[in-house]
Amino acid sequence: MTGTTLHIPTLTTERLTLRAPRAEDAAAYGAFLESPRAAGVGGPYKATDAFDRMCGTVGHWHLRGYGRWIIADRETDTALGICGPYFPETWPAPELAWTVFGGAEGRGIAREAVTVARRWAYETLGWDRPISLIIDGNTRSFALAERLGCQRDGTYDSPYYGAMQVWRHPARAEVLA
Repeated sequence: MTGTTLHIPTLTTERLTLRAPRAEDAAAYGAFLESPRAAGVGGPYKATDAFDRMCGTVGHWHLRGYGRWIIADRETDTALGICGPYFPETWPAPELAWTVFGGAEGRGIAREAVTVARRWAYETLGWDRPISLIIDGNTRSFALAERLGCQRDGTYDSPYYGAMQVWRHPARAEVLA
């Protein structure tokens, strides 16, 4: 039998593990999807969509060679969110995306996760100045983009999510210096 082997690397920080999605993450992801917090990613959606969306996350790794990780607590392995390099066909440029599940917001988790994911994208993929797309009104993500050193760089009208602000990350040379 032949098949496809998929390797999703694991990254760690002091508090977090960025790892491949697992079936047991669907409950935490589903709770996020059906909550008002999912408005930042075009929701809310049905919680039952979580497994299919996670399959899409794994599929992105297969088709692009990179993708988003589950952000997990390093001690408990509890799923806290999703982040990583992302580039759907309709996007204007490669993106560093993040989503933090309920209960994980306000603790610096997204910043910690995106920082290590961005370094990986710069070092491994050779990316330079990726974007982050943020739905209008998502003030917490705007603030995080600023803390990450991103600059506003226009708007993008997504066929799925509507108007989004484009935030451009600092150049690879600036971050890796």
